[in-house]
Amino acid sequence: MKAKKFDSDFDSGKKVTASLDLSKIKRPNQQQRRVNVDFPTWMIDSLDKEAARLGVTRQSIIKVWLAERLEATTQ
Repeated sequence: MKAKKFDSDFDSGKKVTASLDLSKIKRPNQQQRRVNVDFPTWMIDSLDKEAARLGVTRQSIIKVWLAERLEATTQ
């Protein structure tokens, strides 16, 4: 499909996902890397309590809190 037709179909509200090769899609700067961090027991216990309260995993809450802190320091 030519770009003009793709744009026209998209702008008119037609579904264009069938024209895309989603098997090679990547999100920039979202590649995962494993990092090991040692935390004191009291910190893990606090993280687990907060994660349970929110209904998320420990890893999720760590990621969210780190992302919030990094965004705050770059503004």
